[in-house]
Order: sequence, then C-alpha cells, then structure tokens
Amino acid sequence: MSAPLFEKVLIANRGEIACRIIRTLRTFGIGSAVVFHHLDAASPAVRQADESVEITGETPVGAYLDGAQIIEAAKALGAGAIHPGYGFLSENADFARAVADAGLTFIGPSADVIALMGDKVAARRFAAEHGVPLSPSVDEGEDFAARAAEIGFPLVIKAAAGGGGRGMRIVREAGELDAAIETAKSEATRAFGSGVVYAERWIDRPRHIEVQVFGDGAGGAIHLWERECSIQRRFQKVIEEAPSPTITDAQREAICATAVSLTKAANYANAGTVEFVMAPDGDFYFLEMNTRLQVEHPVTEEVTGLDLVEWQLRIAAGEPIPLAQEAVPLNGHAIEARIYAENPDNNFMPATGRLLHMTLPAAWRCRVDTGFAEGQAVTASFDPMLAKIIASGDTRFEAVLNLEGALNETVLLGVTTNTGWLGRLMRHPAFREAELDTAFLDRHADDLTRAPLSEHGRNVVLAAAAVTLEGRHGLAAPGPWGRIGPWRN
Repeated sequence: MSAPLFEKVLIANRGEIACRIIRTLRTFGIGSAVVFHHLDAASPAVRQADESVEITGETPVGAYLDGAQIIEAAKALGAGAIHPGYGFLSENADFARAVADAGLTFIGPSADVIALMGDKVAARRFAAEHGVPLSPSVDEGEDFAARAAEIGFPLVIKAAAGGGGRGMRIVREAGELDAAIETAKSEATRAFGSGVVYAERWIDRPRHIEVQVFGDGAGGAIHLWERECSIQRRFQKVIEEAPSPTITDAQREAICATAVSLTKAANYANAGTVEFVMAPDGDFYFLEMNTRLQVEHPVTEEVTGLDLVEWQLRIAAGEPIPLAQEAVPLNGHAIEARIYAENPDNNFMPATGRLLHMTLPAAWRCRVDTGFAEGQAVTASFDPMLAKIIASGDTRFEAVLNLEGALNETVLLGVTTNTGWLGRLMRHPAFREAELDTAFLDRHADDLTRAPLSEHGRNVVLAAAAVTLEGRHGLAAPGPWGRIGPWRN
C-alpha cells in the first residue's frame, strides 16, 4: 500500500485475531484501535493496539456483541472502518448494516450477502439454483419428521441459523428421529436464537474440504485454493491444512471452480469460505458459506505467501482483487493445530487458571498466533483457544514433523491444555498417511489417550523439573540447604 487505505481501523474483537489484524495494520501504516472488556484489559491485543476503549455488558461476551456500543467507540476514536474478525459480530447482518448506516466501512461482505448465507436453508436454495451440488435434504415444515425419514438413514438434523456443530444431530434409525429433532431445535435456540432446523443425508466417513475465496462485489471472484479440515471433534475443527492431501488435481480444480461460481453468483465482496463435504467416492456437496475470515486462514497464507487481512483491507477500500486467478501461488504444505485450555483426559472439558509460564515454539518454519501472555487469566467467559501453531514444509511429511517439533517446544503451565494430545495425533500412523475423515478422532480415540505414568516415569519427570527449576533460579549450591534457599534454623 503506497498510502494508507484507512487512517484508522477499529477491531471489534479480542484475542489472537485482534493481534493478527493489528500486525497487518501496523505493517501498512494504518492506525489500530480495539475495544475490550475489563477481563481483557491486560491482554496483548490491548497493549499492541495504538488505542483502546473499554466496553461493558451484562456478560463479557455480551459486551463484544453490543454493536451500537462498538460503533460509538469507532466514531469516538475517529476510525473510518471496523474489522469484525471472526466470531461475535462478524456474521451479523444487522451489525454490518448499522456500520454502513453510520458512515463507516465494514471490512467484510455486504449485509444482504451475510443475511443470505447466514440462513443455511436460504443459502442451500441459492446454491442449488446456481448449479452447486447438494446432498438430498428437506426443510422444516409440516410433517417434517416423515419427510426427513424419506431421505433415508443415516441423516443429520442441522440448525438453519448456525454452524460449528451446534444444533446438529446425526440420526441412524427412525426411532431416534423425533428426539434428535427436539434436541437440535433446543440447542439451536440457545446458540443462535432460532430453533429452525433442516435435515439432509448424512455421508459416513466424509471429508471436510473448504475453499478460500475473495470477491470484488461486482461479480468477480477467485479462489486461494482449498483447505483440509476433516480432523474434527464434536463437529469442531482441530487440525487444518493446505492444500488437501486427500484429493486429486481434478477434484481440486472442480471443487475450487464450484466455490468461485457460487461467490460470483452472490456478487460477493471480500473474504469468504465455501465449505463442502466430500464422500469417499469423491463426490462433493455444498455445506455452507462463511462470510468472514476463518480461524484457519494462516495455512492459506503460508502456502500462497499472501496476507489475507491486507486483501480484506484493499477490497473494503474499493480496490480490485489483487491477483488474477492464474497468478495465485501454491507452494509446499502448511498445517495448523489449535491449542486449547482443555483436559483431554477428562472428555476435553474446558480448563481455567492463570498462565504461570509460557514458552512458545521458535521451530523451523513455524508460526504462532496467540492473544495470551504469561500471567494472564484463562476464564470460562470466552472460547478456550489459547494459540494456533502453524508449521510449513516443502511436503506434508515435513510440515507434520515441523508441527510435532513445535508442539514439543510448547510449554504452558498453570492451566491444562491439549498440547500433548496434539503431539500424539501428529505421531499417529494413520494421520501420517493422511487417512483422514471427520470420524478420525472417534475411531482412534483409544490410540490418542495418554497412558498413565509408571512410578519410574513420574520420578523421571520430577527429577527433570527439579533440574530445570534449579537452573532457572540459579540454585546451584550442593547439598539440601542450597536447594531450598538460604539456610534457616
């Protein structure tokens, strides 16, 4: 950027994505501002931004969902644009419309497109009208259960207003259908404020393939290749990589072209992701379109060498898409692991505490995106993701080895994390061989469970910890007194 496209951008988000956006703004000489709830007052995002303003709410999440308060903060700080990041208000059509009505630029697609793609039923109809393949499905309405059963089993009930596995139930036989519908509707109402659901054919052992797209809002669009997101737990992504190691060149060409055709049909502007489910036979079907930057966007950046936030800024400022389709690079392989504050030995229950010590990896071809700092509290108020570790390599095998090494270097003390479990996943033979599908973690759950430490193993760990702490604190004096500090009577 020869001159700043915006003088100042307000980031309506927190954590690692706020830090990620600040990094690009700083690179291109654009002022950065963030909003923060008081729980985040000491966070890296607040420290890194040029300016910050506190927001309040009945709950911490409620503060970040208060669009009117955020728009007023942007005006008060003199920001000309708002970047929503992902989560919170990023796919809220009313917020995008309110930002535009306030005379500010929303860094994302139009409110109308967000509304269209945010309604999964309407999005599926739109996709079908434009020749995008869909699996058999029925919308909620009269005799819904009976019409759903006609699809055949297994089938899946899904929330029309949401995603991420919430309001979603797999049904394998008719006797489970009524209860699954009620459970999905109840969960969808709690999560999205709407209990509308639909049913579609469930494909056993599917792969989850998504395509990164950019549109110019005038019918132009390109893709930045695909990502493999099949390693999931409870329909939530855990590992993402680019490019997909499970598809052929012909399948890649077809799925990317389909994603671009849908993006063009919607007159889509800015960054988006078209998600598909791929059957074992190679056929693929539209799932949804996410109208925002994705958590896993770094793997695309690593294999293309492009800055996706920069592209978002350029397009939001009215510039054309920066590259032609044939000029988009694809080099090597990248893989991302999400570090969560959770306990894999207790059904992955979220964990809380204070980060007493953080050692993040500096491994070869490794990138770390985090919004936490040593000493910061990890609470139950927000998503438990602490960091993303992204490793690259000339081949997938190299990228996996680099990620395993990076995980081995990662030390987070004070709160239980999934780091060790992710390391075991990287070493699993089936994962190494890219035998991937969305049921992978369920199928190999026993292999990934940590074996209890033997007495000898515990002694080794304690001895290593003692030696480490002794060196860290400089307690090198021999004998028992030197190990407990100054002698006392």
